Amino acid sequence: MVAAAVAAVVVAVTALVGTAVPAAAASVDTGAWYVLLNRQSGKAMEVANWSTADGEIVQQWDRNDGAWQQWRFLDSGDGYYRLQNRNSGKVLDLWEWSLSDGAGFRQFGDLNAANQQFRLVDSEGGRVRLLNRHSGKAVTVTDRSTANGATVTQLTNANQYNQQWELVKVGSGSTPPGSFPAWPSANGQQKVSDTIEVSGTLDGGMKRYYGISSGDQDESQPPIFELSDGETLKNVIIGTGAGDGVHCTGTCTLQNVWWEDVGEDAATLKGSSSSQVMTVDGGGARSASDKVFQHNGPGKFVIKNFQVEDFGKLYRSCGNCSKQYARTVVVQNVQVTAPGKSLVGINSNLGDKATLSGVTILGDSSRKIYICEEYKGVTSGEPSKIGDGPSAACGYSSSDITYR
Repeated sequence: MVAAAVAAVVVAVTALVGTAVPAAAASVDTGAWYVLLNRQSGKAMEVANWSTADGEIVQQWDRNDGAWQQWRFLDSGDGYYRLQNRNSGKVLDLWEWSLSDGAGFRQFGDLNAANQQFRLVDSEGGRVRLLNRHSGKAVTVTDRSTANGATVTQLTNANQYNQQWELVKVGSGSTPPGSFPAWPSANGQQKVSDTIEVSGTLDGGMKRYYGISSGDQDESQPPIFELSDGETLKNVIIGTGAGDGVHCTGTCTLQNVWWEDVGEDAATLKGSSSSQVMTVDGGGARSASDKVFQHNGPGKFVIKNFQVEDFGKLYRSCGNCSKQYARTVVVQNVQVTAPGKSLVGINSNLGDKATLSGVTILGDSSRKIYICEEYKGVTSGEPSKIGDGPSAACGYSSSDITYR
């Protein structure tokens, strides 16, 4: 009787195995962008060093939803997809077509080759494994690491936690917090002879405006754009010969404005109202030998979702204007690429206040860039530096600054 029961069980199990079919592959939205979170570490798969170059390694890092951590699934047919990085436009590539365990994944131009194609296989909790078409092996975080910077390699598919990925959709609309797109290409260009006075909203459609000056750092250059209270400048590239950039004489908004070669300054808040707010949202600036943003009038200056590289100071409250005010600056979610001297300079003796958060600094391993400097502001002569670092006037903590 016992033998018969055992035989029956064996037959039943054999029948189940013979009729088993693989779990249906997870479905993906090819129009959306995803962050891929590893089950073992909880960290996101990203292209290292924010790189756009062929051959850059792929690793894991704390999730920040940056464009370098966002991937889109491109349909290759037959149930396979390529994973395209949002920042670089390149795809996940099994390097040198290796068949070996431990071979690395890097990014490379999209060739729709077998070593760039992946099949999604369901795992527990809605997670997936990504199996490479060329090798059949799974995309894996090396050595089950939970550390930032651990590389992403291939390993024989064992459905391990470090081979399981949660696909978190971040959408394909506006850039999410923490995402810094690549520098844009100009959609046409226009040489400017006289300052353009913005009326209402000027949407430049990513046209380059340039040439109002010779491109030097001389004082008292004209601005290339001037905005009065309630006006907006958006989707503009400002090229060489930018003069004194953008002047704002009241509450104004600069949205997705890019300075390719900062002249005297990128933008200045003038005006006279203590309630005025100048907001810089998105965009970037580079090649600023001195200041990027200058604050001469009263009120608040907000800099967010912005990137800056090769600069002197990101923001400076005027140190020796003939009429001084207590000013406020908010710096939020910015990417800073060395070389640079300081992010914020304020006159704490005049009541200035600064708040910084979500700052990521690249290429400054020795930490030479000052985060927040305090000065003794004056109405004539030169201001003197009185300190730097977190304080009652410089509002930030070490957790607000990330070095990479």
